[in-house]
Amino acid sequence: MKRVPSYVKAALHSDKLIIVIKIGTSSLINEQYGTLNLSSLSRICEVVRELHSKGHYVIIVSSGAVGVGCQRLGLTSRPTKIAQKQALAAVGQVHLMRYYEDILNALGLRCAQVLLTLDNLADRSQYINARNTFTELLAYGAIPVVNENDTVAVQELRFGDNDTLSAQVATLVEADYLFLMTDVDALYTANPKLDPSATPIHEVEDISSLTADTSTAGTQWGTGGMVTKLTAARIATAAGCCLVICTSQKPEGIVEILNGARQGTKFFPLQNALKGRKRWLLAVPVRGSIWMDDGAVHAIRDRHKSLFPVGVIKVVGEFSAQDAVSLCDASGHEFARGLSNFDSKEVNLMKGRHTNDLPDILGYHTEGELIHRGNLALLLPGDDHDDWPKKGVREKLAQRLAGGDSRNSGDYSADGHNGAVSTKGPLQVPAVAAAEQLQQQHIHASPGLPPLPPHALHS
Repeated sequence: MKRVPSYVKAALHSDKLIIVIKIGTSSLINEQYGTLNLSSLSRICEVVRELHSKGHYVIIVSSGAVGVGCQRLGLTSRPTKIAQKQALAAVGQVHLMRYYEDILNALGLRCAQVLLTLDNLADRSQYINARNTFTELLAYGAIPVVNENDTVAVQELRFGDNDTLSAQVATLVEADYLFLMTDVDALYTANPKLDPSATPIHEVEDISSLTADTSTAGTQWGTGGMVTKLTAARIATAAGCCLVICTSQKPEGIVEILNGARQGTKFFPLQNALKGRKRWLLAVPVRGSIWMDDGAVHAIRDRHKSLFPVGVIKVVGEFSAQDAVSLCDASGHEFARGLSNFDSKEVNLMKGRHTNDLPDILGYHTEGELIHRGNLALLLPGDDHDDWPKKGVREKLAQRLAGGDSRNSGDYSADGHNGAVSTKGPLQVPAVAAAEQLQQQHIHASPGLPPLPPHALHS
C-alpha cells in the first residue's frame, strides 16, 4: 500500500522510517527481585542505536517510573492508592531517565524526556504543539523518551498503561511502525501458559475478525495486558501505523521483523488511514460509550452517516457535550470514536427515539444528531461499496447533485463541513431529507446507473 507523505516526514525532508518502541514495566523490572533489569534496557538501547545508524527515527515510550520508585524506596509491592503511585512516579521517573541518559550517551546517542497527559493530546492546539516538538527533536537526532506525566495525571494513571499512550504517540508523529515489547512473544489463540496447544498468530489484517486469547494480565509492577494491546492496535492501525507485539527477551527481533522475519504478531494498517482532525480524534480521552443496533452500526461504518438516537440501545458512563465517546455494537465491541453533541443524561433520554419525538423529550427543538460524521473516527474497516458506480462516475454525479440542476426550484449545495444541505431558493430541508430528494430528482436522469451512496453527497 502506498502511503500518503506525512507532515512529520515532510518537515524532516526524509523518507526513512519513524519507529515507536514501547517498553513495558514487565520488560524493565525484574519481577523476582523488584529491581531494574539493566541488561534488558541496555540491549533495547543497542537496537535503538542500530536503527538510528540506518537513518531511521526512533521514539521510546517507556513505562517503569512507579516500579523504579518502588525499588528506590524499598517497597516490595506496588501500592494501590493514586496519591502513592503519583509520589512513586515522581521518585522513579528521574532515576529511570538517568539510566536512559547514561546508556544512550554511552552508545553515542542523545535523549530527551517528554511527559504527556491525556488532556495534552485532547486539546487540538496542544496536540499540534506536541507534534511540532517531536518533529524538532527528531530533526536534532535526539531519541525522545516518552512517559505519561503520572505525577499530575488525574485518571488513575490510566492513559492505557502506556499501550494506549504509545499508540497515540505513534498516531501523533505519523509513525510507520509501533513495537509493543512485552513478556510474551506474540498473540496466541489461547493462553500459552495454560494451554500447550495454543498457537501464535503472526499476522492480523482485520482486527474485527480476530479470534485470540486476551486473558493475560499485567504483572504486579505493571498495569497492562493483552486487552490493552488490542486497543492500542485499533488506534494505531486506524491511523495507518503497523503495530507489532513482540518479546522484550529478544529486542534484536525488531530489526529482524523490519527485514521481513516472521516473528511476533503484526497488525496491518487500514487501507484508508485517518488524517487530520479525525486522526486527532483518536487521541481525545474517552469519557463513556454508546452502544447501538446493527442498523446504526451499518450506517456509520459502511455508509459513513452520522449517529442519530433511534439506533442507540445503551449508554455507559457519564460524559458532557463535546466529550469523546466510544461507539460500540450491540455486543459492546468498539468500532469507532466520536464527539457527542449531547451529555450522557440527554442521550439516555433520547436513545431509541425518532427525531420528531425529541422536542417533547428534551423541551427544546433539535435535529437530534448525536454525533456528526465529521466528528467520527472509524477504528475498523467498513464496506468498500464495490457495487456503487466507479470513482469517475460517482464524482460526476456528486458534482451534479452539489451544483444543482435547471429542473429544480432551488439551488442546492452540499456542505461537507457541517453536514447540512443548504439552498439558495426558498426550500429549507434537513440534510438527510435533502439527500434523498436530490437522489430522486437527479439519478432518474441517468438510466442504468445504480443509486449514489448517501455519503458521496458530502465527499
